[in-house]
Amino acid sequence: MDVSQEEEKEQTKPKEEETSESEPKTETSPIINSAKEAARELKEATELMKKENDRKEKLMAENMLSGKTEAGSTAKVKEETPKEYKDRIMSGKIE
Repeated sequence: MDVSQEEEKEQTKPKEEETSESEPKTETSPIINSAKEAARELKEATELMKKENDRKEKLMAENMLSGKTEAGSTAKVKEETPKEYKDRIMSGKIE
C-alpha cells in the first residue's frame, strides 16, 4: 500500500468511530416510538395554538382600541310605522 492510501484509511476510521459513538445502539420498542411521535405532535400543536392565541389577542386588543367592539352597546330597534305595519299585514308576510 501507498502512504497516501494508509493516510486515507486512518482519516476515515476515526470518523466512523465518532458516528457510532454518537448514535445509541439500543433498540426501542414500537410503543415507545409511537409515544415519542405523539409527544412531538402534541408539542407542535401546542406551539401552533400559542401562536394563534397571541395573534387573536392582538386582534382583539386592536378592535378594543379602535372603538369597534360591541361590548356594552345595545341593539337599535327600528320602529315600524303604521303604514309599514299595514303593508306587511296586507301582504300576508309574517315574521
